[in-house]
Amino acid sequence: MDVGELLSFKPVPTPKRPNEDELDDSDDETPRAAKSRKLGSKSNVDQVSLGHKLPIEPAISDKEREDILRFVETEATEGEVLDDTAVKKLVLNFEKKALKNREMRIKFPDQPEKFMDSEVDLFEALQDLSAVATVPDQYPLLVELKCINSILELLSHDNTDISTKVVHLLQELTDVDILHESEEGAEELIAALAEAECPALLLHNLSRLDEQVPDERDAVHETLGIIENITEFRPELCVEVAKQGFIQWILKRLKMKIPFDANKLYATEILSILLQNTPENRKLLGELDGIDVLLQQLAFYKRHDPSGAEEQEAMENMFDALCCALLEPANRDRFLRGEGLQLMNLMLREKKMSRNGSLKVLDHALVGADGRDNCNKFVDILGLRTVFPLFMKTPKRKRLLTVDQHEEHVVSIISSMLRNCQGGQRQRLLAKFTENDLEKVDRLLELHFKYMDRVDRTEKEMEQEAEQLDDDAQYLKRLSGGLFTLQLIDRIILEVCTAGPPSIKQRVQRVLSLRGGSLKIIRHVMREYAGNLGDEGSEEWRQQEQQHILQLVDKF
Repeated sequence: MDVGELLSFKPVPTPKRPNEDELDDSDDETPRAAKSRKLGSKSNVDQVSLGHKLPIEPAISDKEREDILRFVETEATEGEVLDDTAVKKLVLNFEKKALKNREMRIKFPDQPEKFMDSEVDLFEALQDLSAVATVPDQYPLLVELKCINSILELLSHDNTDISTKVVHLLQELTDVDILHESEEGAEELIAALAEAECPALLLHNLSRLDEQVPDERDAVHETLGIIENITEFRPELCVEVAKQGFIQWILKRLKMKIPFDANKLYATEILSILLQNTPENRKLLGELDGIDVLLQQLAFYKRHDPSGAEEQEAMENMFDALCCALLEPANRDRFLRGEGLQLMNLMLREKKMSRNGSLKVLDHALVGADGRDNCNKFVDILGLRTVFPLFMKTPKRKRLLTVDQHEEHVVSIISSMLRNCQGGQRQRLLAKFTENDLEKVDRLLELHFKYMDRVDRTEKEMEQEAEQLDDDAQYLKRLSGGLFTLQLIDRIILEVCTAGPPSIKQRVQRVLSLRGGSLKIIRHVMREYAGNLGDEGSEEWRQQEQQHILQLVDKF
């Protein structure tokens, strides 16, 4: 009988004879009280008849049963604690096997049968080293014994079975959950990997792996996992990872004409991570023609929706990567030359799932002083016909963004165009607000009141919380509570009222008075906005922007 059967065994209880006294219970007793009394009392006859019975074991839960099974199965292996001596033995065994294999390969280069046994031994030694991944406190000892360097050398081993095993080992050693168990051990391990240029060695190994082979395909996935682990633990390594060629490899992997798989998804995720907070990598992406590669990959989703959740995630990762890349001014020009505006405009018109990402990308492409050329070009390609229907009504079908996110991106696009468009393009934009009995002005004011109420609620919540926040923290909380979108809306109201025909301002004043609003509130919102422009653009641009907003307030 095995352990599982022992745990689940329960003896068959002997039937209990009824007690005659219990049958004559008073009618006044409730059923629950009678049942409790019956369970709590037994006659002498019952005690005698059941005296020979085995005691019934208390019932155990499934989780307790699994824990006991796991303990019984692993008791022997967990008996030996991996202390310094045990780790040194593992490392010494590994070094011996690696040296032996190297010698046999040099001695019999053309006779695999001669060195195959040593290769199997080396594989097993690497397997044994995986035990160290459970005790990150021993990582400094691995580094001290130069074991990390020896492991990394095997990434270039002629047998890809060995190199893939090394990748698996590194992935286990760098697992983020394990790293956080010992900060000191993790720091030393990551420092040793960085010093040995681990990303470059991993990349060299990637170039010879065939993803048609299951084990090698898994090794590609685990390699990307190592990059994610080390960059998550030490974000500043993102620059080194990119310098050593990973962005170039990812772009090449994205262009491969093979069916969508988990490795493509992971590649898009790593690209997004490398670009997120690293201006140097955004610049490098542009120099590697990465903007064109991303646009080519996203063009497929112009008329097709992703086939599943994973492909949808990959598409969103590529949109996010493009948004990050557009924070670099030089990439705005590459986006314009690569006809990115036309692609985003078509995506918005096709009404597929990709229109959510294209709206975000357009917002990033048009915003700020560096978006001027893109703003004018967007009007030239009839982009107003696409954006204003989205402004008037937030779509419900195939919308991945929330209503608030959608409205924020749309009003940000219109606000950017009003700031950056000049000449004929600006006149065409202003004319849009006079169409159909000023319906777009009414929509502007509808949004103004919606976000004004939201900011009021946020401010009341802040008062009730009684949390001590400094001025900057309070302002940030109000921004996330609706103030940012309100500022964009009121900026548009100022622009169209001062530059458009008098009928626009008259409508604004009438609607505000009908709904209990005032021009004074809009002026206050915009003065606060002018005083908190942040770090975007150059110092000269910020001064011009501040002066422009204050002039609009005075004219309003």
